[in-house]
Amino acid sequence: MAQFLLETVWLVPLYALMGGLFALPWSPGIIRHTGPRPAGYVNLVMTFLAFVHGAIALQATWNHPPQSVFIPWLSTAGLNLTIAIKISSVSVGAIVVISGLNLLAQIFAIGYMEMDWGWGRFYSLLGLFEAGLCALSLCNNLFFSYVILEILTLGTYLLVGLWFSQPLVITGARDAFLTKRVGDLFLLMGVLALWPLAGTWDYTELAQWAATANVNQTAITLVGLALIAGPMGKCAQFPLHLWLDEAMEGPVPSTILRNSVVVASGAWVLIKLQPVLTLSPIVSSVMVAIGAVTAVGASLIAIAQIDIKRCQSYSVSAYMGLVFIAVGTQQDEAALLLVLSNAIASALLVMSTGGIVWNSITQDVTQLSGLWSRRPISGLAFIVGTLGLIGFPPLGSFWALMKLADGLWTTRPWLVGIVIAVNALTAFSLGREFCLIFGGKPKQMSERSPEVHWPMVLPMVILLGFALHLPLVLQSLSLLPDWATLNKDVALLLIWSSIFGCSISGVIYLGNIPKPIRLPWKGLQDLISYDFYTPKLYRMSIIFSVDQISKFADMIDRFVVDGIVNFVGLFSLLGGEGLKYSTSGQTQFYAFTVLLGVSVLGMWITWPFWGVQFLNLMF
Repeated sequence: MAQFLLETVWLVPLYALMGGLFALPWSPGIIRHTGPRPAGYVNLVMTFLAFVHGAIALQATWNHPPQSVFIPWLSTAGLNLTIAIKISSVSVGAIVVISGLNLLAQIFAIGYMEMDWGWGRFYSLLGLFEAGLCALSLCNNLFFSYVILEILTLGTYLLVGLWFSQPLVITGARDAFLTKRVGDLFLLMGVLALWPLAGTWDYTELAQWAATANVNQTAITLVGLALIAGPMGKCAQFPLHLWLDEAMEGPVPSTILRNSVVVASGAWVLIKLQPVLTLSPIVSSVMVAIGAVTAVGASLIAIAQIDIKRCQSYSVSAYMGLVFIAVGTQQDEAALLLVLSNAIASALLVMSTGGIVWNSITQDVTQLSGLWSRRPISGLAFIVGTLGLIGFPPLGSFWALMKLADGLWTTRPWLVGIVIAVNALTAFSLGREFCLIFGGKPKQMSERSPEVHWPMVLPMVILLGFALHLPLVLQSLSLLPDWATLNKDVALLLIWSSIFGCSISGVIYLGNIPKPIRLPWKGLQDLISYDFYTPKLYRMSIIFSVDQISKFADMIDRFVVDGIVNFVGLFSLLGGEGLKYSTSGQTQFYAFTVLLGVSVLGMWITWPFWGVQFLNLMF
């Protein structure tokens, strides 16, 4: 049975796709008598089947060599497009994580969207997301990975814009879509340019080609820069990071997936392309630079946010920046561990704060306080999520950060400093958020804020338990290093940076220090608060340029293109009006007109012949 499920694991994306399709009749109201809730239940059943199928297949594939499945799709003009599927422990494990988190997000949504009539649309889009992410995990072809990423970009636009009657929601969905499109456009250029160089889009064949490739450095550098542009947008890296912040306007259950596995889709493609990207030292350096700038910058920006969801979105961007550093320094295992630990911890944090968003008047963390006595389960989930995201042993991110920093200890020690700094800033940011929300005495906005009901508590508790047991799961799979071989210096730096960040936040936000906290230099505080003025830079550069180009194109269209068309039309109109008044209605007049016209036409055509003869006679 397990072997059969392993051989058919490539059908797992169809479970979610079928669930999404089955939910569609409730979206436009074709089925009215039952209400929209069955759309969610259908998706829950299909997602549960996908999770069970993937979990059994994972046991069967562990410690076994990868298997490949090839599905012919198109062969024409020397181009052979085959859907390549790679069934390995990593890809099947990714399916289990995706379907498991989606299952918990759908249960959470039953409580969160209890009174919402958009169930059919919402659950259909969740099914589309799950199907796309599972297909991306199994896909072993760059071209089809790009196609799947495009589908996920469309899904992000539709899911963020679910409540389309709200202006901020429409703006967030539009900006998320357009920002991702910028990266996707360059990614498409890189995908097409890679074909003449490598002659394949298969990831396995690309790795083999890269091992012995002798290519022009300029060409491979340009191709590599184009290839990392797509993951930059998906992972919300600077300067394509603003979309994740604005996408927080969407429903919280979709944020669970977005902050955990959707942002990891770009990282997954980046890890797959790592052998190709290392062909150019410049590309590797650019990845490290982008990751470092985003990790430090996003960590600082997160500290200055007051919206409960935006505080976490920038922490996600920071950890994806660490993934860029890991891939740029050829540490794929550390990158995968970072993606896994971030997915579990970020999803738990969103669930913890999602209930507060659901039944509280405000999302401003400065107006929330004293919720620990009213929401103990949510507070405990936030603590575990925070400890799971920072370097606090023995939870998941400690091992991921430890592996990354240990690999950089001797080669690039300055990057170890960035990892430690990002860990300390993240600990401070999340500690600040916890103190402002759960610490202190209740305020006017939080006096009546009870714990959420069971459909939202149940997935939170399940994920909390899994986050606590994640180290045991990794140890049982022999994915954790031995304590005896650990780099003690790196481990102590990570632990003390976590303790330092959490302690400082507790002293500041639970003490008697006047609030809000202001930095000595107002310019620095404004720089961090306003996202390093990135939105203003967008308006002054990209938006201004597009606006001017659009105005110029409109002027050309109105005065040149339309001008020529209008001139021809006016000339025809005047000619017709003139002919109307020059006719007499007599047949001989029409015959004379036709004869005259034919004569003039004949003279014009034969002019080269008889005109030359006439000139010879004259001269």
